[in-house]
Amino acid sequence: MPTVTFDGTDLECESGANLRTVLLEAGKTPHNGLSQHANCRGLSTCGTCAVEIAGEGAGGDLTVGERRRLSIPPHDLESGLRLACQVRVEDDITVEKHDGFWGQHVE
Repeated sequence: MPTVTFDGTDLECESGANLRTVLLEAGKTPHNGLSQHANCRGLSTCGTCAVEIAGEGAGGDLTVGERRRLSIPPHDLESGLRLACQVRVEDDITVEKHDGFWGQHVE
């Protein structure tokens, strides 16, 4: 079973599980502030669940929805961010949420 490390917590999940769902079911959130309530609920249209992913199972290739949304400001495809709602967890990963309504403030 893959492990998702997020906010100092290790979360085990089934291989292929949706990252956003894994976080929400564990009482965590890939959203900042009001975006916890004002988001697209996993349709890849709002971009508020943007996160940085590290590890061997770093989510594979961008989906069409991710590529479309992350190419529109305030996001930037070069930031390396992923949309938690589109990522399938296949191996151990570490997930970091950055500041900003969309989590777009990558250092």
